[in-house]
Amino acid sequence: MITDRTRLLGGLGILLLVTGCAAQDLPLQRVDNWGEANRQTFAAQIVDPAPEYDTLVPITRGDHAVAAVDRYRTGTVKEPKSERVSNASGSGSTR
Repeated sequence: MITDRTRLLGGLGILLLVTGCAAQDLPLQRVDNWGEANRQTFAAQIVDPAPEYDTLVPITRGDHAVAAVDRYRTGTVKEPKSERVSNASGSGSTR
């Protein structure tokens, strides 16, 4: 015995199948440049994805790191050397 509920569910199922055959040129469909803004933003944040350096990264040692942490904990941190830098106007300042 077919009830009204069965007919309604069957009709909804057929409706869903038919809507899958709708035209594919709707304005919200995927276009060729989909996600291009994201790719452009990502590319703008990368200066050189595979940089090559003239010199190697300086070798670090664990005992130097331990000594620095110990100096920090005891309050005997080495003061950095001051450097002379200049800004765009040409006047120099000490850092």
